Amino acid sequence: METVTLNVEGMSCGHCVKAVEGSVGALNGVSTVKVDLENKKVDVEFNQDEVTLDVIKETIDDQGYEVK
Repeated sequence: METVTLNVEGMSCGHCVKAVEGSVGALNGVSTVKVDLENKKVDVEFNQDEVTLDVIKETIDDQGYEVK
C-alpha cells in the first residue's frame, strides 16, 4: 500500500468533499480517501498494483478540481 497527500484546488464545501471522496473511493485499489477541506489536501491510500497515481489525479480532475 502507498499513501500520498495531494494538494487540490477548488474544493470549498461538503459537496466537494463528497464528490472527491466518492469518486476516488470508488476506484479499484483505493482503500481510504480523506479530504482536508481547510488545508486543500487529499490523503489517499491505495494499492499501486491496482491503480496508478495518475488515474487518481485524473479522477479528481474529472470532478472539476485541480491537483497541484
